[in-house]
Amino acid sequence: MELKRFILATAGHVDHGKSALVRALTGTDPDRLPEEKLRGITIQLGFAQLELHTPNALLSVGIVDVPGHEDFVKNMVAGVGSIDLALLVVAADDGWMPQTEEHLQILIYLGVRQMVVALTKIDLVESADAAEKKVRAELRDTPFGDAAIVRTSITTESGIEELKAQLAREFSALVSQRDIGKPRLAVDRAFILRGIGTIVTGTLAGGTLRRGQAVVVQPAKIPARIRTIQNHNREVEEIGPGARTALSVPDVAVAREKNTPGVWRGDVITLSEFGEASAVADVMLCRSPRLPPKTRPIKNGAAVRVHHGSANFGARVFFQSSEELRAGENAVAQIRLEAPAFMFAGDRFVIRDASEQNTLAGGVVLDPDASVRNFRSAAQREFLAERAQAPHDAGVFTATEIGRDRAVKRNALLAKSSFGADEIAQSIKRANVIERGDLVVDAKWWNEVLRQAEAIIDVEHKAHPNHAGIALSELRQALARELPLPEIFDVLASELCGIGFVRTGEAIARATHRPTLPPQLQNAAARICAVLAAKKVDPPSRAELAPEATSQQALRFLRDCGELVELSTDVVLATEQFVKMREAVVAFLRKNNSAGASELRELFGTSRRVIIPFLERLDRDGVTRRIGDKRVLAKPH
Repeated sequence: MELKRFILATAGHVDHGKSALVRALTGTDPDRLPEEKLRGITIQLGFAQLELHTPNALLSVGIVDVPGHEDFVKNMVAGVGSIDLALLVVAADDGWMPQTEEHLQILIYLGVRQMVVALTKIDLVESADAAEKKVRAELRDTPFGDAAIVRTSITTESGIEELKAQLAREFSALVSQRDIGKPRLAVDRAFILRGIGTIVTGTLAGGTLRRGQAVVVQPAKIPARIRTIQNHNREVEEIGPGARTALSVPDVAVAREKNTPGVWRGDVITLSEFGEASAVADVMLCRSPRLPPKTRPIKNGAAVRVHHGSANFGARVFFQSSEELRAGENAVAQIRLEAPAFMFAGDRFVIRDASEQNTLAGGVVLDPDASVRNFRSAAQREFLAERAQAPHDAGVFTATEIGRDRAVKRNALLAKSSFGADEIAQSIKRANVIERGDLVVDAKWWNEVLRQAEAIIDVEHKAHPNHAGIALSELRQALARELPLPEIFDVLASELCGIGFVRTGEAIARATHRPTLPPQLQNAAARICAVLAAKKVDPPSRAELAPEATSQQALRFLRDCGELVELSTDVVLATEQFVKMREAVVAFLRKNNSAGASELRELFGTSRRVIIPFLERLDRDGVTRRIGDKRVLAKPH
């Protein structure tokens, strides 16, 4: 029988019977703290397991029981992320209460799509129909308008089996959470067990974790290794998304308090390849139209608490195009956090006021690695506007990231996102991109950069027709502002060589380019050639040969064109003469096996000023090899 795992979280006003209902469903009391039992209210998150049998599958449901008291809403938010279904508990005698409404709005903000309503304490009202009708009215115009409502009573034990049956139907119709290869466990408890070490628990989302796997604790980037994994007190080799999970990570300390070394509630256990935490994120904020009419707007720069995963942290909110956000409105915004948080694009979160008294808004992350400086730039405005229209569309996210960044590394594209590798790969195929090795490049931009590079080379040819081409370093510098990644230039240079350009050494030119001397250099070049022809083996020094700028330019041209050979900074020979002397040396050494510099100097009738750099050049070219004071052929024939 197939095993399917799901997560259910309770929601609802204090004292409406959430924990009692969980106890009736599972036999487990989710209230574990003495203070909770003394006061009769849930303070921290509680956990239980419910197994539901269906004809086709065994449904293993991890239940997260949340506090209903207004003082502990922050704990409630920490428990309802990454859930598959919400169990909204409403007492028939009290009806819809303030925390019922706040919890409902939080569920909507977090993108919860499925809900069952448990109408509890049904034995305390005269008309169950009237109580249910009132609840149905409150759900009108919400995503849960058609949610099933099950009447229950813990006192009479009525409705419990009906509720289990309804939950089984709901979960049977759901698809288990996808494994996108990006595991994240939002830590909701961290503690030490004697003899075992550090234990962290949470709801796993996005991927699979395995025993022995190397992980990292974000946002502090603490490396760790999983020793053991448990799911509802059963040890397993691996665990997938949608499961309550306990990990033994003995090489990590438990933090004594927030922002101290070690793992802490709100941290995330994940893999190192997904990047680092960020202190700035661009988001889409939404405020419920169900807020009271006189609700104060969120002002630009307002101090808030951001609840994400099992964490909450201080931040300030800044809007891109307005000064405030009113009830029922949406806006692109930037949250600047007091400390880095590990977020993915597509993640949902809740914003409450700085005093933790009121839930203000919900949102979705559009850019988890945002920049304060670029927030209001034209490129970022366009980027965020497109993402805000489809915050969960892989194609839109892929196209916008490549369109804004121009070129990205394939393994870094949407690494911090809620999209899997297959989705991203398919999105790349549909996008207007060019793939070059590990790079994915915006096609329109790439063609523009190629044209720009061609134009720069053509300008160089026109300005300096005597040059063999433009130095690659100069071309790189000219395009520096256009290239988002350093390695793109090498790809660009290679592509140019495939469309009519050639690379010679450290220069690049059009294949049709032939260096020519401008008129003002022709006379100087002719004079240099004449002097070298007259003094074949005893040329004048370079300073004498090219005493001023014009003749120096001509000399460099002749060198680059292969008319001259540069032996040293002071000595040049005509190429024809150099070749003759090289052949003579080879012939002499074949006959005599070795020779000293003085013998070869006498062979040519030249000076040490010429013969020494000439022989050193032959050594560098691999023609000869020096042994003591003698030269021999490097490759004897």
